[in-house]
Amino acid sequence: MAAILATRHAPGVAGALLGLAAVTEAIARGPSTGLSVVGVLTAAIFALCTTLPLAFLGPAAAAVCICLASVLSLTVFGALTVAGLIAQLIALYRLGRDGWSPGGTGRVSGQLLAPVLAVPFVIVALTGSRSPGSEQEVLAVLLAALAPAAALAGIAQRARIQARVHIAARQVIADSLVEHTARGERARIARELHDVVAHHISMIAVQAETARLATPGMPAAGAQRLLEIGDTARAGLTEMRRLLGVLREDAQAAGPASGNADRRPQPGLQQLNELLDEAREASGAGLRLIVSGPPAALDPGVELAAYRIVQEGLTNARRHAPGAAVDVELGFTGAALRLRIRDNGPGPAAMASVTNGGHGLTGMRERAAAAGGELRTDAAPGGGFLIEATLPTKAEMAE
Repeated sequence: MAAILATRHAPGVAGALLGLAAVTEAIARGPSTGLSVVGVLTAAIFALCTTLPLAFLGPAAAAVCICLASVLSLTVFGALTVAGLIAQLIALYRLGRDGWSPGGTGRVSGQLLAPVLAVPFVIVALTGSRSPGSEQEVLAVLLAALAPAAALAGIAQRARIQARVHIAARQVIADSLVEHTARGERARIARELHDVVAHHISMIAVQAETARLATPGMPAAGAQRLLEIGDTARAGLTEMRRLLGVLREDAQAAGPASGNADRRPQPGLQQLNELLDEAREASGAGLRLIVSGPPAALDPGVELAAYRIVQEGLTNARRHAPGAAVDVELGFTGAALRLRIRDNGPGPAAMASVTNGGHGLTGMRERAAAAGGELRTDAAPGGGFLIEATLPTKAEMAE
């Protein structure tokens, strides 16, 4: 019955069919009960009132009207049609399942009203006719027993439906969280591979080339080996860029904040001098660190973002402007850290491959956004390439 009543037009069809059956039963019963024509018509009208509201009214209104008409039929006429009894049970089940929302109270009101509407039948059964086995007593007892059961069955069905919906919703949320976490982890791995591993492989290539060209009197075999080392390092960088492209395509939906879950690794501004010394030794170019404003303690996530941006900026300068002097400026303003990385190389033209096909600038922008800041790149005044980042002193979640 639950599956049938769940269809859209089921109450209307059920109300119409039960109404027809109730009128037929009331008219057929008239002569045997000794009712006059007016009495038979009145009984037929009450029979319609015990069934037809199911077809035209909402759950609460239909249940109240049918309950009232059924109680009057039992107390006034001492009888109730079988169709009316069935309609009463359906109305209470429907009210318990679908509920009633009179003033924003939702289905809870309907679930409370359904059992209350079953109480009058218990009263009629206890205070009605004392003739053992009379039709009134049998119908009243039946309704007293079945009406609460119908109401509670509707409430239980509603609870099962809600439980299924909640389970499905929790499963969707859990699947989304797992997928988002996986994408975020892939984005973090891609960023760390690019910023750390690619940085060191790039230094291997540069150091091998520098050693081959700068060491006087090197045997041909040694020069050949260094050339092979440089070629192997560059091939490794190419393969790594392909891998990073696959990881980033899969992690794009995770957004800039996907790395927020792990923003407190070891490197920070205190390791910046070591990074600059390492880059200076590898490239042989001039590197300066310029600090302005009183240094302040920063959130570890902000320090990590600043360190990685400088690291990537130095790698890009070494790759696309070899031999160019680089200035790294840290400006502490209290509310924010202003970071500038400037080289005197050929400028944006040499960085076109990074902007169009590489992952360095993308990773730097993601790191800045993950810390709640922003990053811009442009041609430096007077020539060269400029990277500017503004990071808050405390890490913020990117929106």
